[in-house]
Amino acid sequence: MSNFKFHGVDVTGLAHEYGTPLYVVSEDEIVRRIRAIKGCFDERNERCSTFFASKSFLTKDMLRILMREGLGLDVVSGGELFLAQEMRFPPEKIAFHGNSKTEREIAAGLDCGVGKFVCDSMDEIELIDRMAGERGANARVLIRVTPGVEAHTHKYMSTGETGSKFGLPPEMIKEVVSSRGTSAYLSNISLMGFHFHVGSQLMDNSTNLEALGVILGLIKELRDDYGFETRILDMGGGFGVRYTKKDNPQNIADFIGGMVDKVESFCRSYGLSCPSLVIEPGRWIVSDAGITLYSVGSVKRLPGGAVYVGVDGGYPDNPRPALYGAEYEAVLVNKVDLPPSETVSIAGKCCESGDILIRDIELPEAQRGDLIAVLGTGAYNHSMANNYNKNPIPAVVMVKDGTPRLSVRRQTYEEMFSGNI
Repeated sequence: MSNFKFHGVDVTGLAHEYGTPLYVVSEDEIVRRIRAIKGCFDERNERCSTFFASKSFLTKDMLRILMREGLGLDVVSGGELFLAQEMRFPPEKIAFHGNSKTEREIAAGLDCGVGKFVCDSMDEIELIDRMAGERGANARVLIRVTPGVEAHTHKYMSTGETGSKFGLPPEMIKEVVSSRGTSAYLSNISLMGFHFHVGSQLMDNSTNLEALGVILGLIKELRDDYGFETRILDMGGGFGVRYTKKDNPQNIADFIGGMVDKVESFCRSYGLSCPSLVIEPGRWIVSDAGITLYSVGSVKRLPGGAVYVGVDGGYPDNPRPALYGAEYEAVLVNKVDLPPSETVSIAGKCCESGDILIRDIELPEAQRGDLIAVLGTGAYNHSMANNYNKNPIPAVVMVKDGTPRLSVRRQTYEEMFSGNI
């Protein structure tokens, strides 16, 4: 009987060496997907550039890959910016997002010279203007626009609808543009253009195209009424991936190409200068590049037929199923050749009824000590890992050319409690 292999590596050996739960990530797959994105976007023309959404997966190794492959970086916190600085990521290739940046975070961005701030409110725009002025600096800014469209995704991953916590509606954007240049107001920022993001795990680009219609209409209106030329348009990310057989994501070249075509066609039709275009994929680059390994600790067969396979992880290493019903596929690593024999639910170890990693999956008969690999966990699992029930954060093993290496070591109990006084 053969064991499940991940990019040429027998993961049973990894579990024995590094313990479980364990994140295993393929550098080869990450690079392959980065180059696929660049091939259909960055290489289309010199105006197109990809920024990786670091919130999906950020480690030192990931930053090394991004620098080597020439991508920009989208950060949303002082911690993400700190790691980027520690790794000497080029600051001019960093976009600083976030809907409630602190003064300390803004100061860090200004002092290191990030390429642009993506601003989410008038409060933030005015604060950056003041803090830049105090430094004798000028900050490059994009304003996040709420286009008022409904994304076909989970409500917690929809970000572009009217009333969203993210961004400003078009009418407020007009106020900002019309007030600039009339006085010293906002004299320490350079408004480069706009950003929008309608949601995550989008199976096709229909909602993005609808949002683009709103944004492009705004861009034309700002040019016609105020002479404002949009130099950068950041079209966000959210490109969907296949987690289960139910998912059928649009081909990435068609997804992105359709958006670029719409921008270029609109600009030609109305005599607009075509802005530089940015996309911000995260999940699409890293999701399929990762799996999570678990050891089976218990198998409980209840009257009525319910079967729970308990594992040594769950909510602390993957809160997504509990947060918004994320679904995954899995394999029984050491019985991968056997046909499914029963329908089970894979239960996490936390004291929460919602700590179920996968409901009603068909697997071979599981026993204590077996290994389970949950697939497609490269995005947001390591990033969202937490210490609930005082469980340490798992290690990350990176695989390249069939050779594994430790990328992030497992947190110890001592480290977990090191901040206690």
